[in-house]
Amino acid sequence: MPGGVNIDHLVKVVDVLQCFRALCCKGPPPARPEYDLVCIGLTGSGKTSLLSKLCSESPENVVSTTGFSIKAVPFQNAILNVKELGGADNIRKYWSRYYQGSQGVIFVLDSASSEDDLETARNELHSALQHPQLCTLPFLILANHQDKPAARSVQEVKKYFELEPLARGKRWILQPCSLDDMDTLKDSFSQLINLLEEKDHEAVRM
Repeated sequence: MPGGVNIDHLVKVVDVLQCFRALCCKGPPPARPEYDLVCIGLTGSGKTSLLSKLCSESPENVVSTTGFSIKAVPFQNAILNVKELGGADNIRKYWSRYYQGSQGVIFVLDSASSEDDLETARNELHSALQHPQLCTLPFLILANHQDKPAARSVQEVKKYFELEPLARGKRWILQPCSLDDMDTLKDSFSQLINLLEEKDHEAVRM
């Protein structure tokens, strides 16, 4: 109609403007939450190798941690700032100095270790689970080296470490892992992130 408004054309113009606004005015994606974690375990349990693999670092450059190191481990829905503490005899007595500010704990054990080392790992885990700065935090316990013939199963580890009575009422996950099974390892950390998010939501409601 002469002098009239072409409705179809107007609708198309509005659609184009909305698409342009959606593409150009969207802004940056929301920042991923960050969590500060402490990672402990005896020397040889595989802490450094597991964290390096999660960060896509070459295994050839992995050197056992003698003091402590910090890695930012990226996941799709969170970034984990992991403070890894060395596991030698002369360092473990200082672990508690580095606990402050932690929001979660990763404990790595060698499931194929000797009985003596497994007993030491058990005692260290019990101490961590009962430490005032850690006892209310989510724990991810990784039974590493499941690819070795002498590896103990998750059920054997759970029974030996007496996790059911000791950790009752706490938030903890016990998972098998090895360097050659990254899917299981990443799934373990996804479960830990879920526990961290739940704790965050509870803090907001309080």
